[in-house]
Amino acid sequence: MGEEPDRIRAEIEQTRAEMTETVDALGYKADVKTRTKENLQEKKESAKESIVGVKDRVVGATPDSGEVKHKARQAKSVAQENPIGLAVGSVAVGFLAGMLIPSTRVEDERIGPIADDVKEKARETGQEALEHGKQVAQEAAQSAQETVKESGRQHAQEVSESAQQSAQEVKQGASAPSGGSGTSTYRTH
Repeated sequence: MGEEPDRIRAEIEQTRAEMTETVDALGYKADVKTRTKENLQEKKESAKESIVGVKDRVVGATPDSGEVKHKARQAKSVAQENPIGLAVGSVAVGFLAGMLIPSTRVEDERIGPIADDVKEKARETGQEALEHGKQVAQEAAQSAQETVKESGRQHAQEVSESAQQSAQEVKQGASAPSGGSGTSTYRTH
């Protein structure tokens, strides 16, 4: 019978806890002013987080001074390794920029015929350079292909010789009498 009052007390405590939660929830629902403030605060924090996120993305997209210095060193090393290529590229870019800028009436009147000749010569030179570049690239590709083929042939020959030598050793080991002649024989376990 001692268990019955303890169980009733536990149920009463549980009911009180549930009632307290219910009263608190009803009080919160009735307090429109507090709920509005909380809602505004949540919206304000969400907006701040969005702004911080955008700021972080913008700052992350902007290279820092270390990245700029690294790219500058990288460009400098490329220029030092291939100065002729850099010079040719610069001349080509300058030439193209000059070709894209429209000429003025005064330029056409005073240096029109000469400019036309220069443009034609430049076009011809550019075409010749392009053809020469293609030819050099083809020759380099053929040379590389021949080198690879020769390397493959040499490797295949070395593998073949190694296989023949291994086969010869196996034959000698199999034909040698066993019993301590000093030569080793292959055994399978």
